[in-house]
Amino acid sequence: MKTDEFRKLGYELIDFIADYRDNAKDYPVMSQVLPGETMAKLPKQAPEAGGGLANITVELEDMIPALTHWQHPMNFSYYPANAELSSVLGDLLSSGLGQLGLNWQASPALSEFEEQMTIWMRDLLGLPDYFEGVFQDTASTSTMLAMICARERSSNHSQTRAGLQAEEKPLIVYVSEQSHSSVEKAALLAGFGRDNIRAIRTDENFALIPELLEQAIKTDIEKGYLPCAVTATTGTTATAALDPVASIAKIAKKYELWLHVDSAMAGSAMIIPELRWMWEGVEEADSIVLNPHKWLGAVFDISLFYVHDSEHLIRVMSTNPSYLQTSADDVVKNYRDWGIPLGRRFRALKLWFLLRSEGAEGLRKRIKRDIDNAKWLAMQVENDPDWELIAPVDLQTVCVRFKGAKGDRLEQNRNWAKRINASGQAFLTPAIIDDKWMVRVSVGALPTELKDVKKLWQIMQNAVI
Repeated sequence: MKTDEFRKLGYELIDFIADYRDNAKDYPVMSQVLPGETMAKLPKQAPEAGGGLANITVELEDMIPALTHWQHPMNFSYYPANAELSSVLGDLLSSGLGQLGLNWQASPALSEFEEQMTIWMRDLLGLPDYFEGVFQDTASTSTMLAMICARERSSNHSQTRAGLQAEEKPLIVYVSEQSHSSVEKAALLAGFGRDNIRAIRTDENFALIPELLEQAIKTDIEKGYLPCAVTATTGTTATAALDPVASIAKIAKKYELWLHVDSAMAGSAMIIPELRWMWEGVEEADSIVLNPHKWLGAVFDISLFYVHDSEHLIRVMSTNPSYLQTSADDVVKNYRDWGIPLGRRFRALKLWFLLRSEGAEGLRKRIKRDIDNAKWLAMQVENDPDWELIAPVDLQTVCVRFKGAKGDRLEQNRNWAKRINASGQAFLTPAIIDDKWMVRVSVGALPTELKDVKKLWQIMQNAVI
C-alpha cells in the first residue's frame, strides 16, 4: 500500500470509528449473532490478488452486529474495558511507527517512553520510588512473572540447576478462594503443581482471612514443605473484595514469602489518594500488577508490573545473545530482560496520549463518577425488600440477588440476567458465589452516566416480574 492510499483509507477508517462510537448506544449491547454466523460470511480462501480495500468500510458495517459493544453506556458486564479515543490515537501511532523493542538501541524512544510512563504512573499511584515498572500485555502474564520470580527466590535460582524437580521440599503458593483464575494458572505454568496451591477461605466480605493464611503456612512447614508466595487481591473479580494487604504483608515477611498484589482492575482507582486505604500495606509487596486497559481508559492491551527488586527480575528473565549486545547496555534498561517476550510494542504511546489528553484530574473525576453511580444503585437495592446486596460496594461493582419470588432462586438469578442480555437492552454478568447465582453489575463504561444506571435499575425490576 502506498502512502497516498493509506492516507485516504485512514481518513475513512477514522470517520468509521468516530461514527461507531457516536452510534454504539443504538445497538444491542451484547451481540445477538449465532456461533459460526460471522465466519460463514467470510471467503473460504485468502485472496490471490490484492487491492481489495476500496469498499472496506461497507464490509465493516456488516461486522458490527457481531460486536459486543464494550463502549456502550448500558454495558455493565465483566469489568470496564475503556478505550478512550485519545488512547486509540496513541495505539494507532504505535502501529504506524512500526517500532520493535528488542533492546534500547532498537528503539531508544520506545524504551525511554516506557520507563517514563511507568514513573508517571508510580507517582500517580502513590507508590514508593523503589518500585520499578515494566509494561506487559495482561495481568495474567504479570502474575506469572511474579510466580516465577517467587519460585526462583525460594529455590535459590533452581532454574540454573535442575529446576523444581530436583528440589527437596515442595514449594507452596497461597491464594484466596476468590483470587482470579489467572493466579492459579500462573502458579501452574510456573511449575508449582496444583497439589501445592492452597486456597485460603474468605470472610463474610469475601476477603482473605489472615489467620487462616498463617495457620496454613504453619501446617505446611510442619509437613516439611517450603512456603513460597502469597497473592493478595485489591478488588477481586467476582465481588471486588479487598484482601487486607497490610496483615498479609506482615505474615509474608515473617515467613519470607513473596507477596504479589493483584490490583488489575481496582489499581487504576489508586490514583485517587483517598482510596488508597484499599491497598494499605502495598509498599511491602514484592510485586504489583494493575491494568490501565481496564478502568483507567488505555486501549487494550497494557498491563503495569511493578517490582521491589528489579535486579532479581532481570536475573530470572535475562537473555543476552551476542547479536543483541550493544555499547549502551550498561547505562540503559533493556526491557527484553524484564519479561518473557524478546520484542515489545510501543505500548507507552497509548498511555502517554491518554494522560496528556485527559490529565490525572480528568481520570480521577471519571472514576469517582463510576463509584458514585455504583453506590446509587447499591442504595436502591438495599431499600428494596425484594433484592439484596451480596458484597460491600467500595468500588464500581455491585453484586445483587433477587430474593422476592418463590421457587428455585438459584436459577432465577441466572435467568433474569439472561433475559436482559438477550434483549440487548443491557449486558450483565451472572456468577456463582457461595454456591448460589448472583449478578454482577460492573459500572464504568466510558459513556455510562447516572441516567443509564437508573435505566438499568428499571430494566432489572421489570425483568423479574
